[in-house]
Amino acid sequence: MDLYGELEWRGLVYGATEGVRDVLAREKVTGYIGFDPTAASLHVGSLLQMMALARMQRAGHSPIALVGGGTGLIGDPKPTSERALLTVEQVQANVEGIRGQLARFLDFESSSAPGRLVDKGGGLTK
Repeated sequence: MDLYGELEWRGLVYGATEGVRDVLAREKVTGYIGFDPTAASLHVGSLLQMMALARMQRAGHSPIALVGGGTGLIGDPKPTSERALLTVEQVQANVEGIRGQLARFLDFESSSAPGRLVDKGGGLTK
Protein backbone atom coordinates (compact mmCIF):
# COMPACT_ATOMS: atom_id res chain seq x y z
CA MET A 1 0.00 0.00 0.00
CA ASP A 2 1.26 3.50 -0.75
CA LEU A 3 1.89 5.96 2.09
CA TYR A 4 -1.16 8.11 1.40
CA GLY A 5 -3.35 5.03 1.06
CA GLU A 6 -2.10 3.66 4.38
CA LEU A 7 -2.66 6.95 6.20
CA GLU A 8 -6.12 7.17 4.67
CA TRP A 9 -6.91 3.56 5.61
CA ARG A 10 -5.92 4.33 9.21
CA GLY A 11 -8.26 7.33 9.30
CA LEU A 12 -5.41 9.84 9.55
CA VAL A 13 -6.35 11.95 6.53
CA TYR A 14 -9.02 14.57 7.09
CA GLY A 15 -8.11 16.83 4.20
CA ALA A 16 -5.20 17.16 1.81
CA THR A 17 -3.82 19.44 -0.85
CA GLU A 18 -4.87 18.44 -4.34
CA GLY A 19 -2.27 16.16 -5.92
CA VAL A 20 -0.50 15.13 -2.70
CA ARG A 21 -1.32 11.45 -3.26
CA ASP A 22 0.39 11.58 -6.66
CA VAL A 23 3.44 13.44 -5.33
CA LEU A 24 3.91 10.93 -2.50
CA ALA A 25 3.67 8.05 -4.97
CA ARG A 26 5.99 9.65 -7.54
CA GLU A 27 8.61 11.49 -5.46
CA LYS A 28 10.52 11.10 -2.24
CA VAL A 29 9.69 13.92 0.16
CA THR A 30 10.95 15.11 3.52
CA GLY A 31 8.61 15.48 6.46
CA TYR A 32 9.25 16.82 9.93
CA ILE A 33 7.59 16.97 13.30
CA GLY A 34 8.73 18.96 16.33
CA PHE A 35 9.10 17.50 19.81
CA ASP A 36 9.42 19.55 22.99
CA PRO A 37 12.58 18.62 24.96
CA THR A 38 11.48 19.96 28.34
CA ALA A 39 11.75 16.38 29.65
CA ALA A 40 14.01 13.44 28.82
CA SER A 41 11.02 11.31 27.84
CA LEU A 42 8.18 11.83 25.40
CA HIS A 43 4.61 11.14 26.48
CA VAL A 44 2.08 8.84 24.86
CA GLY A 45 0.59 11.82 23.01
CA SER A 46 3.72 11.88 20.83
CA LEU A 47 3.20 8.32 19.62
CA LEU A 48 0.92 9.28 16.73
CA GLN A 49 3.51 11.72 15.38
CA MET A 50 6.34 9.23 15.87
CA MET A 51 4.41 6.58 13.95
CA ALA A 52 3.67 9.05 11.13
CA LEU A 53 7.42 9.66 10.74
CA ALA A 54 8.10 5.91 10.88
CA ARG A 55 5.49 5.22 8.18
CA MET A 56 7.02 7.93 6.01
CA GLN A 57 10.43 6.35 6.36
CA ARG A 58 9.15 2.85 5.62
CA ALA A 59 7.64 4.23 2.41
CA GLY A 60 11.06 5.59 1.39
CA HIS A 61 10.60 9.21 2.45
CA SER A 62 12.97 11.18 4.73
CA PRO A 63 11.78 11.89 8.30
CA ILE A 64 13.16 14.67 10.49
CA ALA A 65 12.47 15.00 14.21
CA LEU A 66 13.02 18.58 15.40
CA VAL A 67 13.86 19.23 19.05
CA GLY A 68 15.50 21.91 21.14
CA GLY A 69 15.58 25.61 20.55
CA GLY A 70 13.85 28.20 22.69
CA THR A 71 10.99 25.91 23.67
CA GLY A 72 13.36 23.56 25.43
CA LEU A 73 15.13 26.31 27.33
CA ILE A 74 11.96 28.10 28.42
CA GLY A 75 10.03 25.01 29.48
CA ASP A 76 6.34 24.19 29.59
CA PRO A 77 3.86 26.69 30.97
CA LYS A 78 2.13 25.63 34.18
CA PRO A 79 -1.29 26.91 35.26
CA THR A 80 -0.09 27.48 38.82
CA SER A 81 3.50 28.68 38.40
CA GLU A 82 6.04 30.31 36.11
CA ARG A 83 7.84 28.33 33.43
CA ALA A 84 10.88 26.48 34.73
CA LEU A 85 13.93 27.67 32.83
CA LEU A 86 16.28 24.87 31.81
CA THR A 87 20.01 25.02 31.22
CA VAL A 88 21.55 24.16 27.86
CA GLU A 89 22.98 21.02 29.49
CA GLN A 90 19.55 19.93 30.74
CA VAL A 91 18.04 20.39 27.29
CA GLN A 92 20.91 18.46 25.69
CA ALA A 93 20.35 15.59 28.15
CA ASN A 94 16.63 15.65 27.34
CA VAL A 95 17.37 15.58 23.60
CA GLU A 96 19.52 12.47 24.10
CA GLY A 97 16.70 10.78 26.02
CA ILE A 98 14.24 11.62 23.26
CA ARG A 99 16.71 10.38 20.63
CA GLY A 100 16.76 6.98 22.32
CA GLN A 101 12.99 6.79 22.22
CA LEU A 102 12.79 7.91 18.58
CA ALA A 103 15.44 5.33 17.62
CA ARG A 104 12.90 2.61 18.45
CA PHE A 105 10.75 3.88 15.56
CA LEU A 106 13.14 5.65 13.17
CA ASP A 107 16.19 4.19 11.49
CA PHE A 108 18.93 6.80 11.87
CA GLU A 109 21.41 4.53 10.04
CA SER A 110 19.34 3.79 6.91
CA SER A 111 21.29 4.20 3.69
CA SER A 112 18.24 4.93 1.54
CA ALA A 113 16.12 7.24 3.73
CA PRO A 114 17.90 7.97 7.01
CA GLY A 115 15.95 9.52 9.83
CA ARG A 116 17.43 12.71 11.23
CA LEU A 117 17.23 14.33 14.62
CA VAL A 118 17.79 18.07 14.35
CA ASP A 119 18.40 20.05 17.50
CA LYS A 120 17.08 23.54 16.70
CA GLY A 121 19.17 24.94 19.53
CA GLY A 122 22.44 23.26 18.69
CA GLY A 123 22.41 22.14 15.07
CA LEU A 124 22.22 18.67 13.61
CA THR A 125 22.65 15.96 16.22
CA LYS A 126 22.14 13.08 13.75
